[in-house]
Amino acid sequence: MSERNLLLLLALVIGVSCGFAAVILKKLILWISSFLVGGIVAKTGPWMYVLLPGIGMLLSLLTVKYLVKDNISHGVTKVLLAISRNDSRIKKHNCWSSLLTSALTIGFGGSVGAEAPIVYTGAAIGSNLARALRLPYRQMTLALGCGAAAAVAAIFKAPLAGILFTLEVLLFNMSSTSILPLLVSSVSATIVSYAFLGREPFFPGSFSVFSMSDIPYYILLGLFCGIVSIYFIRSTLLLEDRMNKSSGVFMKWGGCALMLGLLIFMFPPLFGEGYESMSHLLNGQTLDIAGGLVGGWFAGNKWLILLYFFLIMLLKVFATAFTNAGGGVGGTFGPTLITGALAGFVIARLLNNFSFVALPEANFVLVGMAGLMAGVMQAPLTAIFLIAEITGGYTLLFPLIITSVISYGATRTVEKFSIYSKRIAAQGDLLTHDSDQAVLTLLKTTDLIENNFIPVQPLQSLGDLVGVVAKSTRNLFPVVDEENVFQGIVLLDDIREFMFDTSLYDSKFVYNFMSQPAQTVLSTEKMDSVMHKFEKSEAWSLPVLDEESHYLGFVSKSKIFSAYREQLQQVSNE
Repeated sequence: MSERNLLLLLALVIGVSCGFAAVILKKLILWISSFLVGGIVAKTGPWMYVLLPGIGMLLSLLTVKYLVKDNISHGVTKVLLAISRNDSRIKKHNCWSSLLTSALTIGFGGSVGAEAPIVYTGAAIGSNLARALRLPYRQMTLALGCGAAAAVAAIFKAPLAGILFTLEVLLFNMSSTSILPLLVSSVSATIVSYAFLGREPFFPGSFSVFSMSDIPYYILLGLFCGIVSIYFIRSTLLLEDRMNKSSGVFMKWGGCALMLGLLIFMFPPLFGEGYESMSHLLNGQTLDIAGGLVGGWFAGNKWLILLYFFLIMLLKVFATAFTNAGGGVGGTFGPTLITGALAGFVIARLLNNFSFVALPEANFVLVGMAGLMAGVMQAPLTAIFLIAEITGGYTLLFPLIITSVISYGATRTVEKFSIYSKRIAAQGDLLTHDSDQAVLTLLKTTDLIENNFIPVQPLQSLGDLVGVVAKSTRNLFPVVDEENVFQGIVLLDDIREFMFDTSLYDSKFVYNFMSQPAQTVLSTEKMDSVMHKFEKSEAWSLPVLDEESHYLGFVSKSKIFSAYREQLQQVSNE
């Protein structure tokens, strides 16, 4: 079978597999939620809503700790890391572990989304199928991208959004060889989803026809979504970092479960994914969402009910962070949509309360979802077409574009990276659409070390050194001590005039000719840093050391350039 046909067949298998994985996840969440809400809560009372998320987090925590024994949180970020750091290889257990634990977390009411776990699952399916066929890195990365695209397409029944998600969020380089496999996997996954979940839009709503007079208000919504996006990115990462510093896994679970329970007690819409509340907003059923300790007090006043939804918008970040930090498994994809829907509602209701304009609130809810996704994920095209596909709101394509572009631009001026890529970029592991930077990220210093240099020790005589020169094919000699700790280098040019004076063989020693290199390189150092050292020192070879200064070998410009050309061909799909 030709490579092209093999990739198409593989994309089809990946798409169907990811479609079934998405269906299983949705059915599991629905079954667990229906059993708990329709059974246990109905018998014991609504106070169980406060306890159930903590139980789900604990079950997920125990599954990860004792069965999976691996960190499976932040699925999209893990996929990005696999592409840049691990040759697109994802562990086999990720084909099911994220699916099971996220079903437990969300089914019990954890305030996270199922989309990041299913993306991780889909990428793992693609990666492991390609690995079983022993495909090289380029094809394995394409298979991983097909899995991610199929997962998004199936979970939302949105094939175009699945492809755009892979291109924008996973920073996947589109080429003529990758377009067709991505299409095949996305469409096949969507067909499976249609067959088992129905063909109706993910969020059907009651939308009004777009009016040109509303354009200024959609611009305002875009700016507001940009501000909220910055708040969402920074608050989420800050909260998770602080809570992850807490000692004791079960102590952290207890604290997070308690805080999440209190939030849900005051604001019931924070229970679970929140998609039911979003459906109410899209269909103008605002008061059906109000409840809990705060909502019951605020429901009778138009300004207080506005404050109620504004607080939910701000606190969704906290609920999501508590769920993930407390042992739950879920993503920020769903919470981003919920927060965006609330942002759109807040702006529309605020302006409507002043009575000088009558804005269609359902339209602003829909457009707000796209605006926040464009800002938080820094993926405007994905946001525009995903929201249009999952709501059937193609008539609002123009305001979707306006709000998404403005939100993306406003967020980008402050936050250069998305919520998924910010931490990776800080580590220097982020692949980008810049082919040069992508190649440097993929190259690893440890893979480029040359070991055919013969080491010498400082106390060896000139005669011994001449004997080493006679055996060596290189003109550079590393100097190490008895424990292989690097001391310096000896250049052939520095001993050339003394080599043939045998009277000096016993009176001169290696340390008499030893010098220090202009720079040294750590084996864990990023390639862009290594290249900077080459440019600064103007050297042709630099010694590579470990963290304890033990000598490992040399890295040379010629080896880097050769590896760079080879990797560039793969990245560019030439």
